Amino acid sequence: MFVDQVKVYVKAGDGGNGIVAFRREIYVPMGGPAGGDGGNGGDVVFEVDEGLNTLMDFRYQRHFKAKRGENGMGKGMHGKNSDPLVLSVPPGTSVRDVNSGEVIADLIEHKQRAVIAKGGRGGRGNIRFASPRNPAPEMAENGEPGIERDIQIELKLIADVGLVGFPSVGKSTLLSTVSAARPKIADYHFTTLSPNLGVVDTADQRSFVLADLPGLIEGAHEGVGLGHQFLRHVERTRVILHVLDMASTEGRDPYEDFVTINKELEQYDPTLLERPMIIIANKMDLPEAEEQLNSFKEQLEEDYPIYPISTVTKEGIRDVLFAVANKLDQIPKNYKPIEENEDRVVYKFEKEEKAFSITREPDGAFVLYGDKIEKLFKMTDFSRDESVQRFSRQLRGMGVDDALRDRGATDGDTVRLLDYEFEFME
Repeated sequence: MFVDQVKVYVKAGDGGNGIVAFRREIYVPMGGPAGGDGGNGGDVVFEVDEGLNTLMDFRYQRHFKAKRGENGMGKGMHGKNSDPLVLSVPPGTSVRDVNSGEVIADLIEHKQRAVIAKGGRGGRGNIRFASPRNPAPEMAENGEPGIERDIQIELKLIADVGLVGFPSVGKSTLLSTVSAARPKIADYHFTTLSPNLGVVDTADQRSFVLADLPGLIEGAHEGVGLGHQFLRHVERTRVILHVLDMASTEGRDPYEDFVTINKELEQYDPTLLERPMIIIANKMDLPEAEEQLNSFKEQLEEDYPIYPISTVTKEGIRDVLFAVANKLDQIPKNYKPIEENEDRVVYKFEKEEKAFSITREPDGAFVLYGDKIEKLFKMTDFSRDESVQRFSRQLRGMGVDDALRDRGATDGDTVRLLDYEFEFME
């Protein structure tokens, strides 16, 4: 089964906890702190494997979690960092954050990697908090939570040439004629339910990858028929082969078909019509095809190369393959329709997110929330008094106490943060 779009949940590993420990060695009185840091959590990484051509591996498993880092140990020993969770994806995979819509990665080349979710850093042990004022601290940090996110994975096939056109114009037959691909062929609409790829070899030892894309119809860019589902695969093609039924076997006018399909391509992505396009006038072995071709040429406003062929008699196919190979030779191999990030740093102004926000619940409790304050809470070890006092100082430094007073909090009021409750004290 061909799978080219799927939503999954990924969770990077949390950092290991730092620990509180002290040196306990003979002849070393008051040895001081010796709690080591926790290890870093594992990243969730996508890696391109050119042997894959579908997202089938993500169809039945939708949750992926990397391992957390190892906790710190005594004698200042650092916990082990976790290895990244590496997931293989086919070339042409685009990864987008479901909530923000941000494109996280666009993976094209073999062995190319991208970190989709960053693992949390390990918490610091008490050896890190030693100071002249407090030479034996009894506090340590918990590990930083790893990033978790829902992502949309899309596969945009990397093919040199894409076949477009109405259903039943002969795209699948052409693919089976010029390559070893064997797509399902039948005399009804939407025989092709998923894209098919074939490698085409010309007589002069040149080759290219040809993609037969499911038939488009009017309204495809809005989701009508199969077009919206598979139009994305046209984005990466370097040359577009527009196949037309020049014999009008289903009563449609070839020129109207040509205009309709081009409109759908333009409304999906205006840059698609800037690609080199070659028109294939198919079914020339049938009656009236010659007359229709002459009429089509008269109506055609732009100067597109037109190649009359017959997939039954194989007439004209050799010329088409040479024309396509010649056109591909003129386009750089590394041509990529998708905009790529160059190896440079772009500095953008990004509004800093608020450290926290406050809401009020019906029972009168004040609720604190926000990524920064929640992360701080999760990294605090509440089993130790010094850690709790440090957390209290950090909240005061962030302005939480003043903000609660401004919202009307008084001595004894309940304050909630995640699943925990505190009592506000003046």
